[in-house]
Amino acid sequence: MKEITGYIEKIYFRNDSNGYTAFLVETEEDEVNCVGCLPSVDPGQRIWVKGEEEFHPVHGDQIKIKEYRFLELEDLKAIERYLGSGAIKGVGAALATRIVKRFGEQTYEIIEREPERLAEIKGISERMAREIGIQLFEKRDTRNAMSFLQQYGISNTMAIRIYEQYGNEIYTILKDNPYRLAEDISGIGFKIADEIARKAGIRGDSEFRIRSGLVYVLRNAGGEGHMYLPKQELLTQAGDMLGLSAADMEMFVENLAMERKVILKQEDGEENVYIPSAYYGEMNCARMLHDLNLSLGGEKGITEEEKADILKRVTAIEERLEIALDPLQREAVLQAITHGVSILTGGPGTGKTTTINVMIRFFLDDGLDIMLAAPTGRAAKRMSEATGYEARTIHRMLELSGAVADQDRNARFERNEDNPLEADVIIVDEMSMVDAYLFQSLLKAISVGTRLIMVGDMHQLPSVGPGQVLHDLIESRSFVVTGLEKIFRQSEESDIVLNAHRIHQGKQISLDNKSKDFFFLERNDVQVIYKHMIQLVLDKLPRYVRASSYDIQVLTPMRRGPLGVEQLNRILQKYLNPEHPSKKEYETGKTLFREGDKVMQIKNNYQIDWEIVGGFGITVDKGTGVFNGDVGIIRQIDEANRRMIVEFEDKKQVVYSFSMLEELELAYAVTIHKSQGSEYPGVVMPLLSGPRMLFNRNLLYTAVTRGKNCVTILGSSRVVQEMIDNTYENRRYTGLLRRIQELEV
Repeated sequence: MKEITGYIEKIYFRNDSNGYTAFLVETEEDEVNCVGCLPSVDPGQRIWVKGEEEFHPVHGDQIKIKEYRFLELEDLKAIERYLGSGAIKGVGAALATRIVKRFGEQTYEIIEREPERLAEIKGISERMAREIGIQLFEKRDTRNAMSFLQQYGISNTMAIRIYEQYGNEIYTILKDNPYRLAEDISGIGFKIADEIARKAGIRGDSEFRIRSGLVYVLRNAGGEGHMYLPKQELLTQAGDMLGLSAADMEMFVENLAMERKVILKQEDGEENVYIPSAYYGEMNCARMLHDLNLSLGGEKGITEEEKADILKRVTAIEERLEIALDPLQREAVLQAITHGVSILTGGPGTGKTTTINVMIRFFLDDGLDIMLAAPTGRAAKRMSEATGYEARTIHRMLELSGAVADQDRNARFERNEDNPLEADVIIVDEMSMVDAYLFQSLLKAISVGTRLIMVGDMHQLPSVGPGQVLHDLIESRSFVVTGLEKIFRQSEESDIVLNAHRIHQGKQISLDNKSKDFFFLERNDVQVIYKHMIQLVLDKLPRYVRASSYDIQVLTPMRRGPLGVEQLNRILQKYLNPEHPSKKEYETGKTLFREGDKVMQIKNNYQIDWEIVGGFGITVDKGTGVFNGDVGIIRQIDEANRRMIVEFEDKKQVVYSFSMLEELELAYAVTIHKSQGSEYPGVVMPLLSGPRMLFNRNLLYTAVTRGKNCVTILGSSRVVQEMIDNTYENRRYTGLLRRIQELEV
């Protein structure tokens, strides 16, 4: 660590969003480059800095700031230097000289306490005098607030956000209720607020701590897919976290309910606790679905004559397309035509796409406007290729505005109940991936009278986000559902398809490697698995499926461990994108990013901008939003401007500041859950050992169905057999099924 004291001579770069600043400090002996997150920094300020010495390829030796303090200016020359630096708008070097010459050592005191006296100097009006006083006062307040927040171990970046939110109110908030930070500021969760409160001397059984902890546990449950928690489970989890008994906290749940901070419902013999947005979101979904669920011909339905006429037209479309639907496919088409809400489900190879294509032709023949959508860019692209019609992501179809709607960080869309989608029919594929909040936004944008057709595989994993929408809709029995079962001849030639169905049925699969697209390599040593995984991804599979190494996807159930995402990505990066003098790198936390790396966005960011750049650097399209699961390539790492450019599918380029890199991770290997909605030419799965709750039938089924041309499992045949036998699935606490049934009564 090195310490220096001096005056800020020059500012090279400043990012106003997070306070990151590169500047030059002039000491008595030398000039030193410094970098770090600081509040409003101006040339001329006197500063003490402590940090680590490092070498920057452009700026040379510099200090990476760990601690700093702004110091009082020492003499008249320093005061004159600061005032004339441009830090105070309207005051240049000549005017600064006159101010200091007139007031001497009382300059600061006059400006802060009697700024109107500055008008005694020629060239300064009374209005300008007041403005100079206000600017100096605000800058002093900012510096004092930053120093105050540092006492609580708050990072400079976070301190800037806190001060921007509260201003001088921070002193009262940190003294009385630091847990407000978790409620008001995105990025400050309960744990950060709890640590600040501990340093501020707040008691462990403080009312504010208990209330904030309960809400935190409830919100955190959303990250695990839940829309609510049973009251006893909430009290148990909160008690474990806070070190308190359930009895100590029960009254606070009741208080939160009375204040409508939570919703308390008696359901199925137990009390359930919802975040209000979750409860009313599911209630709104149920109501909107009920309104959309109209039947052709009303309650009586269509006549036999009308049904025959529809089926006659369907037959004509089959002849046109030179296909033959099976009875269940024809039933699905009929239901979609005659009902406002319908669901088509089925495993791989059962003809869902063919059925959708017949539906599309029928509606087009009627002159209806059709919109196709899917949850992810990859799924939308597959839908477009399979149907020949444009499909968009749900976010893009709803015209994402880039704003966020509420404290749950949901997106705001231009298409909603006041500006609905202009369509007669909306078909949504991969519905198992749609979470409760996105589903609510979709329904808001659909007018009564528009048909909604939902397509998906209910046996896949539920959505990454909260809820289990497709499962609850089917279980409610309130909407027409057609489940396709027959595997068609072209799919019967694929062992990927056949094995997926066997896994779903709980039947053991053949691992004898007599297949053309499904292989198993018995390997019981982790190091040997690494070796063969690299050979497969780097050489053998790209040649076999005629794709690049980047298109081959390694899938694993886990994040941690020797065969988890984190370790596998480090190994795969080393061989698929090795270090090279021409490739720039940047390390943050445990991740080393390198130009050319394959990366994935791991959280929805509704506000980040993207653009598509054509020839001659001209922007041909732009928009906002990058979503959980989107995959791209790092095209540029710009250390001088502390940013990284990632190109996602469809040539969308996104600029990430280094402070945003927590939203990205390497994607040579991804969890099976994150792979939902994607299809890869080749899939490699290392399966050796892991927790029983993860190594289950549902997970294996989802992973196998991600492979288009080839699936290869590396590991233990015993583990594969145990996964097929293991029907354990994490229960999700969701209320959509109840809300739908309540409307049926």
